[in-house]
Amino acid sequence: MLMDFYIILGLERAATVADVKKAYRRLARRFHPDVNPGDQRSAIRFREIAEAYAILSDPDRRRRYDQVGYEPARAEGTATGFEGFDFSAAVHSNQQSTFGDLFADVFRGEPLHVSGPERGADLHTTISLTFEQAMRGGEFRIAVGKQATCHDCAGTGVLSMAAARCPACDGVGTVRSARGHMVFTRACGRCRGTGILAQQTCAGCGGLGSVARSEQLAAVVPAGINDGARLRLGAAGSAGRMGGPPGDVYVTVHVAPHPLFRRDGDELHLVVPVAVHEAALGARIEIPGVDGPTRLRVPPGTQSGQHFRLRGRGAPSPRTGRRGDLVVEVRLMLPSVLEERSKLLLRELGMLNGESVRHDFDQAWRKPEAEKREA
Repeated sequence: MLMDFYIILGLERAATVADVKKAYRRLARRFHPDVNPGDQRSAIRFREIAEAYAILSDPDRRRRYDQVGYEPARAEGTATGFEGFDFSAAVHSNQQSTFGDLFADVFRGEPLHVSGPERGADLHTTISLTFEQAMRGGEFRIAVGKQATCHDCAGTGVLSMAAARCPACDGVGTVRSARGHMVFTRACGRCRGTGILAQQTCAGCGGLGSVARSEQLAAVVPAGINDGARLRLGAAGSAGRMGGPPGDVYVTVHVAPHPLFRRDGDELHLVVPVAVHEAALGARIEIPGVDGPTRLRVPPGTQSGQHFRLRGRGAPSPRTGRRGDLVVEVRLMLPSVLEERSKLLLRELGMLNGESVRHDFDQAWRKPEAEKREA
């Protein structure tokens, strides 16, 4: 079975070790077998919580889990759920988290209280788009695994039942447990110290109020979205506990680079090869555009490296929808193979215009040299 340890603990993937320990304490208090004697679902839930804690609290194991996902326990041992806790420390010690700190409320004989409504965890995912998809925008479907509200109990974690004497404490309201030579009395966790059961734990969700589920969401991507942009899908994250509001889903957008276009803000830059005769005599050439092929007018005498700006032909702004410009750079290209006829024409062209091509260049460096000789 595939498990998402972040969902089990109700955490984001960016959660710190302190967040992991805090979530573990909260859930362990609720699902520990000593608190729920004879409840197999709580025992199974506690083992999942313990394994999630063991993985996410260890930097190396967490890094491996983030890379390759869930790996069933191997021969080196199975997580007990209490790594990182010092059993030898005193209950009221101010040092690192201890077993006594985790279950101090049990030893004091105080009833366990279920916390109030809690907001669901935010979820983070990614979506990959082609350059053309990013320019057009639209609605894209993404799959997310999350904790969804349990339909059986409507997210409350409990189901109503006819009032009956609590079998866990036989109606007394307290239970006793022995640890070595010590006997502890504490409030019954099943009936919360009342001795009477008027509700029962929901079997569908184990009392959590939510169940793990994969869901398809619609992400509306604005036209012209940039690579690395993040979308927020409000209230689409994991369900809240005890009737709390759901979290959000954050979608990071990855846009594949285009082989021809380079984006700079809302401007698109394009390099276009132009033949010698087109640059010399002028031409109208077809070039690619965001909305399909368009035409570029190359005036006579165009030089290699010259830029032309086509207004409103660039990328749409994801905020305003206004289009940027398409900036085209002309690169003069010679044919790779010249037959004798072409060579003859180029030589004739060189004899007619060769000097005029380098006139300004020659003047810039020959004139100072002549002035030095005369001096």
